[in-house]
Amino acid sequence: LYSISKCGEGRKPKMSIRERMINLYPLSNYTFGTKEPMYEKDRTVEARFNRMREDFEQYGMRRSVEGVLLVHEHNLPHVLLLQLGPSPSGTTFFKLPSSELNPGEDESEGMLRIVNATLGREDGVQTEWTVEDVVANWWRPNFEAPQYPYVPAHCTRPKEHKRLFLVQLPEKALFSVPRNYKLVAAPLFELYDNSAGYGPVIASLPQVLSRFNFIYI
Repeated sequence: LYSISKCGEGRKPKMSIRERMINLYPLSNYTFGTKEPMYEKDRTVEARFNRMREDFEQYGMRRSVEGVLLVHEHNLPHVLLLQLGPSPSGTTFFKLPSSELNPGEDESEGMLRIVNATLGREDGVQTEWTVEDVVANWWRPNFEAPQYPYVPAHCTRPKEHKRLFLVQLPEKALFSVPRNYKLVAAPLFELYDNSAGYGPVIASLPQVLSRFNFIYI
């Protein structure tokens, strides 16, 4: 955010830059339980893109959101990731709390719905998540895996728009994790330039989060 200060006649306006501050709490502040498994809507990649194609014909471009939840250990930012696997073939998959939005659904409300469904408690106690800034936008130009942090020049009708939100955690909370996942805290230095291990979206988080000033509490 920028603001222009008042200045006298003949002087150039001065720009003051406000740093965006985000509170990070230690990982030890949080406790973890389990709940029923949470499965993807589509059992295969092919089925996912087939359903995306059908939805595109009916509703247009898919809108999806992903939540970036941060903690710290030893004053180093860590991102909370859902880990699936390793599978019998040795494959391990990591993802942010994410899903597609319903047609017409507000992005912030949808993000809260998805984080609650993924990590929220089952005893009726509501966790005070706060949806903060948009940290990144990614577009899928075709019914295929590749995504880009921009709309490619040749693409006039993107098939999916994915928006990443920074979700502020409360000071303390209980996370209920689906039994088929593990919740892991990955340090930013491990994600940096590591598309092979985490995919391009998660691997880009150290760069897009660098604009924030983290306050370690």
